[in-house]
Amino acid sequence: MKKSLLPLTLLASLSLTACSTALEYLPWVYTIDIKQGNIIDQDMINQLQPNMTKRQVLYVMGSPMISDYFHKQRWDYVYSTREAGDPKIQKRVALFFNDDNLVKIEGDYTPSSKPVAKPVTESSINVMPRKLEQTIWEKITGLLDWSSDAVPQDRSVVDESNNIPVKKF
Repeated sequence: MKKSLLPLTLLASLSLTACSTALEYLPWVYTIDIKQGNIIDQDMINQLQPNMTKRQVLYVMGSPMISDYFHKQRWDYVYSTREAGDPKIQKRVALFFNDDNLVKIEGDYTPSSKPVAKPVTESSINVMPRKLEQTIWEKITGLLDWSSDAVPQDRSVVDESNNIPVKKF
């Protein structure tokens, strides 16, 4: 009886550790970054002005995460992110309307008159134009041109004795 009890307890303890969250914090276990909800940043909040219509707010912020049936004058935007091994970070913004005009903003972001400095990611690449004697299409159509009245191009010379075009190298 004791011999069969030992494997059973080992199996039960291994099963219970599979349900725990302790394995998430091991350094060699890969966990993905989880981002959910509406992305909210300070630049979007700075674009909101009092008395903006719902349509204008919808253009700036996107569709709300929560639009309650019983509170149609309130839109909630929620964004949560969890980077690998870090605790969950949640940002929330609630917008209040009165007669389809924006009245109040509550939450983790408040409107600011200071512009948000974003890093410049623009770069330019100068590509030198290639000088081709003929395009690919001209080369293909030149190969398929079997008419007898084909005029030799400037790279070939006509031999006067037998009127046969000769390629010049």
